[in-house]
Amino acid sequence: MRSWRRPVTESIRENLARVRTEITEAAIAAGRDPADVTLIAVSKTKPAQAVVEALAAGQVHFGENYVQEAVDKIAEVAKIAEAPGTAPVWHFIGAIQTNKTRDVARHFHWVHTVSREKVARRLNAQRPDGPPLNVCLQVNVDGDPNKAGVPVTDAGALLTSLEGLERLSPRGLMTILDPRTPPLEGYNRLRECFESLAGRAPEGWDTLSMGMSGDYPAAIRAGATMVRIGTAIFGSRG
Repeated sequence: MRSWRRPVTESIRENLARVRTEITEAAIAAGRDPADVTLIAVSKTKPAQAVVEALAAGQVHFGENYVQEAVDKIAEVAKIAEAPGTAPVWHFIGAIQTNKTRDVARHFHWVHTVSREKVARRLNAQRPDGPPLNVCLQVNVDGDPNKAGVPVTDAGALLTSLEGLERLSPRGLMTILDPRTPPLEGYNRLRECFESLAGRAPEGWDTLSMGMSGDYPAAIRAGATMVRIGTAIFGSRG
């Protein structure tokens, strides 16, 4: 039996239900199993209580962009969520500064934004004992100068640079599209890159992290296994 300090905010529960329905519909329309698509609720700038309310509504995976905010929130959520067995899975989805890698390596289960060998090596060295850190390589599929990530042509070299980093588990690719890029076109490009690397990737290469509140049905059609949705669940960030 779960125990929570406050009842679930109906808007969060309702928003989650609507998003899950739309994910299911998009997956079925694409001939895919909806269970193959993981919803990451992007809780950046939202209070810990909003995460707890989403947990109470059955949400498990949460995405954060800002390291210090996330570290504080992770600790606060752990105090508020009273019932055992309800711990969230934390995904870091923001830019990684080298002076923040220790906190990222220690507090997160997933990192979606690895785009430099130096950052990967620091994460590996600073990961505590226990399960390896799941990582996605960030690929800039459309050359947007305002977005991080390696070009498609450099993704293989970045993957190779992670060989021997035993505290990291390379799982797949992530992208954030230029708003001017047609979503299906951009996401298909990432899927093609992912498939081209499968032959040289380690075991567990199974993740395409792509799609946000405005375009996740297209991402699912293109093969997304994780979609990162914030506004459609928690509302605008103000």
